[in-house]
Amino acid sequence: MTDTFETVHVALPGREYDIRIGTGVLDRAGAEIAPLLQRPRVAVLTDETVAGLHLDTLRAGLAAAGIEMSALALPPGEATKGWEQFSRAVEWLIAEKVERRDIVVALGGGVIGDLAGFAAAVLRRGVRFVQIPTSLLAQVDSSVGGKTGINSPLGKNLIGAFHQPSLVLADTGVLETLTPRDFLAGYGEVVKYGLLGDAAFFDWLEDNGPALAAGDRAARIRAVRRSCEMKAGIVERDETEQGERALLNLGHTFCHALEAATGYSDRLLHGEGVAIGCALAFELSARMGLCSQEEPSRVRAHLAAMGMKKDLADIPGDLPDAEGLIALMAQDKKVQDGKLRFILARGIGEAFVTSDVDAGILRAVLEDALSGR
Repeated sequence: MTDTFETVHVALPGREYDIRIGTGVLDRAGAEIAPLLQRPRVAVLTDETVAGLHLDTLRAGLAAAGIEMSALALPPGEATKGWEQFSRAVEWLIAEKVERRDIVVALGGGVIGDLAGFAAAVLRRGVRFVQIPTSLLAQVDSSVGGKTGINSPLGKNLIGAFHQPSLVLADTGVLETLTPRDFLAGYGEVVKYGLLGDAAFFDWLEDNGPALAAGDRAARIRAVRRSCEMKAGIVERDETEQGERALLNLGHTFCHALEAATGYSDRLLHGEGVAIGCALAFELSARMGLCSQEEPSRVRAHLAAMGMKKDLADIPGDLPDAEGLIALMAQDKKVQDGKLRFILARGIGEAFVTSDVDAGILRAVLEDALSGR
């Protein structure tokens, strides 16, 4: 069979792995995973929604290479990413007699990928795992780079470990089963890559975003590949987020506060929060004189053209006041020495990390955004 898949290599010394991207990768899961196995079996962690859509395809793909699988389907949703379901997953893996030389497979979106990766990281002090991301958000962001973890009642992703996957299989065909809202939420992370470091990619997204959302398979593969290339490059240079990797958090300081304010509920999906957060980060950058007002306007115009959330006014229900949102930001992992770190921009494609943000300007940006509600 002719190999038409794209491959992005993550070149971490001693922990290298490939990201395989294309339509139909799931059908070839067995052939892709078999070289990693010491014995022909895997344990799959997934969620109930994804299981109903894709577990049989994965089972058939593995069986074609003589690989058996057992699976545990957890409840869908962000609430799963906590101690209760994490503990359930780890105990199930132990009961399944998963050994250190075996492979755990994460089949699902960011929640499952983060939880399964963390379970693999702590099981027997570390077993290997394979990411099979089924959402656009997971394909372009959370499945790559080895960040795993769960949420605390005090904040998102505060409990976790760096644990790189051994392989990532990104089947862009499965994106066709996503709801439009879930697809666009993932697109928030795609836009982020253009905004943080590739103005030409953002230009391309402005031209091709609508076709991509409408189902253009080639455009989807290109967007996933470019996003993964950018993330892989940053992770190779700064695996444990000592510096440059923090750029990937563009929009996330605002996003995590908004997610906490909405109770990690369906009121605001993660990628929607990222999109709003990117718009706010560019607005803050413009108010601080770092870039022209034209830049945040262009960001919002593209999000609007895609039919995405772009302002606090797009979030249903009540939100805390500006001081309340700033207090939620203070719980963020990016706080250093008690100071919030923001990712700001000197223009599209020119993001940088700083702790030097005027509290008054930040408050004014949030107050104006809230008044727009």
